[in-house]
Amino acid sequence: MITSAKRKVLDGLNRRYIYGRVPLLHTIIFLIEMAVATRIATKFNSYYAEKPVLTTMVTNAVLGGVADTVAQLITAFRSRNAQRSHENDFISIEIPDFDKGRPPVIGEIGAGTYSPAPFDFERVTRFMAYGFFMAPVQFQWFGFLSRAFPLTKVNPSVPVFKRVAFDQLIFAPFGLACFFTFMTIAEGGGKRALTQKFRDVYLPTLKANFVLWPAVQILNFRVIPIQFQIPFVSSIGIAWTAYLSLTNSAEES
Repeated sequence: MITSAKRKVLDGLNRRYIYGRVPLLHTIIFLIEMAVATRIATKFNSYYAEKPVLTTMVTNAVLGGVADTVAQLITAFRSRNAQRSHENDFISIEIPDFDKGRPPVIGEIGAGTYSPAPFDFERVTRFMAYGFFMAPVQFQWFGFLSRAFPLTKVNPSVPVFKRVAFDQLIFAPFGLACFFTFMTIAEGGGKRALTQKFRDVYLPTLKANFVLWPAVQILNFRVIPIQFQIPFVSSIGIAWTAYLSLTNSAEES
């Protein structure tokens, strides 16, 4: 009974839009996530001083959820705009099949068949889980880079470029492989689905990575203190993770 009531509430929210275009449920979830992220940001230094790895894991999880929510918002917004454009297209008229042996019922001609895409809670959970479990790996990797290539006052640009080169040539391909593997397995896909995903989207995504992230990481390693480097990457990565989410969901479809 409670589950049925919750489903009715969610279905009702899924059908409601702000100004007829922005999905209400997606927006509510986004605002909740941003409130949690803001709370973490205000207390980050104290949390990090006590438990650096756990703080990084929770921060990554929240920002991963924000990124996927943004991706779902974009998808729902596009779908709604496409539907409204279709409704306003007076030239395109849907003609029912009159060879069914029955006349169309009242309201069948031109009846809308649009069903809004519901917010995918399982999908956002997968992204949060990936960010959570990937954070310790990132934490160790960034620590390794800072120890292997310490910044010097004489010529700090050289170790920065070495860090970026190692990060992009070693960790970036590994991280993307982990992402697509984790998502495919979490979605219930097997070896065949994983092979197809790597064949179709891995290399294009890696190329897109090389366009964006070298410049971001130069700024990150040169200016940002080490305790803020992963949150900085995760914050900039909201747009990147939204792109990954859209890419992953498109391939899944």
